[in-house]
Amino acid sequence: MADQTSTTPLPPNAEKRYEVHRADLPLSCPTPSMSLWNSHPRVYLPIETNGGKARCPYCSALYVLVD
Repeated sequence: MADQTSTTPLPPNAEKRYEVHRADLPLSCPTPSMSLWNSHPRVYLPIETNGGKARCPYCSALYVLVD
């Protein structure tokens, strides 16, 4: 996942697969580091109870828990 200390927001849904860490939880799509103005509504994804993977129902981005 991108460095959240950056002042420029990431474009939302720019990739189709994102690696996330436990420090990034709770997981939402788009993530807090992404701009929201041209994206879908924020949705929280249950990655911990889903075998370490979660797919966004809006944009189909796949999130994978790596630690």
